Amino acid sequence: MGESYKIPLNDLKSGVLTRSWDVSKEFFEEFENEEVSSADLRVEVKAQKTGASVVIDVDIEGGLTVPCDRCLEDVVMPIDTAACLKLRFGEGSADVDEEDGRELVWIPEGESEFDLSQTIYDYALLDMPIRKCHEDGQCNPDAMKHITDDPGREDTPEKPSETNPFAALKGLFDE
Repeated sequence: MGESYKIPLNDLKSGVLTRSWDVSKEFFEEFENEEVSSADLRVEVKAQKTGASVVIDVDIEGGLTVPCDRCLEDVVMPIDTAACLKLRFGEGSADVDEEDGRELVWIPEGESEFDLSQTIYDYALLDMPIRKCHEDGQCNPDAMKHITDDPGREDTPEKPSETNPFAALKGLFDE
C-alpha cells in the first residue's frame, strides 16, 4: 500500500492515539477492485490501550463512485460507517467474535503494529447498498430508453412493459 494505515501497538502510550487518513481510488486499486472508479473517504481512528487489549474506533465518511446498476453511468454512493474493534494478544477462541459490543480481533504475541487497511476496505464496501442506482429519474435517459419503452419509468412486477419479453409469462399460473 502506498500509504500506511497502521497503528503502532508497542509504542502505544496511555491515553488516546488519533490518526486520520484520506482514502482515494488508489487504495481500492491496491485491493484490485475495479468497480470503484473514484473514492473520496476520510478515515478517523482513535486507539487506546486498556490493560491487555487495545480498543480502536474507526469512523469512515465520504463517497465512492461506482457504476449505476441501471444505466451504468457513475453514481456517488455516500459512505458513513464505523468499526469498533478490540484487539487482544495471543490465540483466541474461534467461537467468541465480540466483546463489550466490539468486534474482537486476536493479534499474535509480539506483533508490533496493526494494519487497518482490510478493515477500512471491508467496512466502506459493506456500507454501500446492494443495489447501487441513481435516485429515481436521475439515470441517463439514453440508457433508460433501451431498458423500458418509457424513459422515465422502469418495469415493475405489477406492470411490465409490452416490450419486455417476459411480459407474456405474466399470469401464466394465475387461476
